[in-house]
Amino acid sequence: MARLFEGKVALVTGGASGIGRVTAQCFAREGAKVVVSTARNLAGGQETARLIQEAGGEARFVRCDVTREVEVRRLVEECTERYGRLDFAFNNAGVGPDGVRIPLYSIVDCPEEIWDVTLDTNLKGVFLCLKYEMRAMMQQGGGAIVNTSSAAAIRVDPNFCAYNSSKAGLTGLTRTAALEGAPYGIRVNAVLPGPIQNTLLWQYLTSTTPGVSDKLVADLPLHRVGTPEDVAEAVLWLCSEKASFITGQSLCVDGGLTVH
Repeated sequence: MARLFEGKVALVTGGASGIGRVTAQCFAREGAKVVVSTARNLAGGQETARLIQEAGGEARFVRCDVTREVEVRRLVEECTERYGRLDFAFNNAGVGPDGVRIPLYSIVDCPEEIWDVTLDTNLKGVFLCLKYEMRAMMQQGGGAIVNTSSAAAIRVDPNFCAYNSSKAGLTGLTRTAALEGAPYGIRVNAVLPGPIQNTLLWQYLTSTTPGVSDKLVADLPLHRVGTPEDVAEAVLWLCSEKASFITGQSLCVDGGLTVH
């Protein structure tokens, strides 16, 4: 039985762990050659590529800081030079306040540098990725891109001002990219995850904020926390021909969090 993405090429940023790693593995499971990228957790990114290779897939790790244009351009160039094309891109690299790497701040207390690093990674980083991914896809006549946004783009919480703003801005960026990409056969959508276990954000947030896990589950109509696999399957569906008439959309993968 033919696999869904046989002979295709996928690029995954933020692929060192969690949603990025599982999505990269799912792309490979469906036959795609995968380029995995991250900026800081190099061992994790290399491990993702190794896991794919050990499962019989083809993967390559490339370090890239998505906030630096020269590195993003090089990432996409390495992908197209090695494999000759770029069919799918999952722009997953991002940062958020988790009480460990980035503290939680109210607007009146948020340092400028926290605002800058959050917007640079979550919004500027996706813009730079789109810039070069879309150029490559325009030359080959099409492709599909999925950006990782967040349920926080719709339902905000206090002390997440930079994060909420970056993810809300990503909605506008995704819709603009969809309009500009459509004449070239490029579809651009976003996934909006809710609480997802087995991610660094979930691990740090639940370890530093007592009771947050129980509260989050209680807020979810489905009464369970999501998994990276839940998000990965949504990404693959959006990239597939089954979603060929869908672009510019934001798909909540949040257990119903944003319904109420």
